[in-house]
Amino acid sequence: MNHFEKHILITGGAGFIGSHLVRLFVNKYPDYMIINLDKLTYAGNLANLKDIEDSPNYTFVKGDITDAAEMNQLFSTYNIDGVIHLAAESHVDRSISNPMEFIMTNIIGTVNLLNAARNAWKDSFVGKRFYHISTDEVYGSLGEEGKFVETTAYDPRSPYSASKASSDHLVRAYFHTYGMPTIVSNCSNNYGSFQFPEKLLPLCINNIWHSKPLPVYGKGENIRDWLYVVDHARAIDLIFHTGETGETYNIGGNNEWKNIDLVKKLCEIMDRKLNREPGTSVKLITYVKDRAGHDLRYAIDASKIKAELGWDPSIRFDEGFELTIDWYLNNQEWLDDVTTGSYQKYYEKQYITR
Repeated sequence: MNHFEKHILITGGAGFIGSHLVRLFVNKYPDYMIINLDKLTYAGNLANLKDIEDSPNYTFVKGDITDAAEMNQLFSTYNIDGVIHLAAESHVDRSISNPMEFIMTNIIGTVNLLNAARNAWKDSFVGKRFYHISTDEVYGSLGEEGKFVETTAYDPRSPYSASKASSDHLVRAYFHTYGMPTIVSNCSNNYGSFQFPEKLLPLCINNIWHSKPLPVYGKGENIRDWLYVVDHARAIDLIFHTGETGETYNIGGNNEWKNIDLVKKLCEIMDRKLNREPGTSVKLITYVKDRAGHDLRYAIDASKIKAELGWDPSIRFDEGFELTIDWYLNNQEWLDDVTTGSYQKYYEKQYITR
């Protein structure tokens, strides 16, 4: 493995955002060895990476960031130069029912990685980088006006966002205390292919396909900023290579939607694509009790990354939305495998029996 220019560890690389990033790096940087570390919990799916799994500059490692000894061994084995840390528990509802899982993964796991990197890089930080991916949810909730900027005070409202906020603070603390070459980005809601169907868009696409109810919290008034996952991966690539150490960058789509309006737009497009009578799918909308501590509005001001690094979203929302819907409709087998749980057998099939 010594002939590679860099050895980059991507944690959570079998997940939704992670798989898009792994694919981008494997294809774009043949001189990098990409080590994909994933625990393969319910949200990690190696079938997301079938197209690059045999690439000479790609290695998959099944591992758990909450195991400190395992992380130290990983850095030693693969001589890692850079970390892009995406591994996290990320579903708010799950954090409400099981907060300890989020504390262990998002806080303890991040500290284990920081410690492993610091130990491995103790002789010199030159040419090293630890890039931590976070969320806009750490900033709390906005009113009708304003947007989150990099200096917005943290005000997390759920166990999920509180655990991510804690990990952000720890990453920055390692920069200030130890001089670790860290960098942080906070992104808005991602959408696109390969997203686990517990999240709003793939859940609703799948439910419309099967004529099942579309659950919408409260009155659907909550507003989110939507970012196409491919554009997020491009931003991560740019920040990793050209962002300034110790800095934070907000990544957003400049694309705010009320949940109910987004679901209604989805219903309209799905009726057209499935040749159903207009208005058929919207009848499936079912309002459910609002989530505890549900933030009203998130919106990202991404002017810093544009001004300093030249990043802008490349995909207009209408185009990205159609591409996303088409992908799920054309990959019904993937959706079926995920919803039935059979996708979890892929690791054994690919990595143990072959």
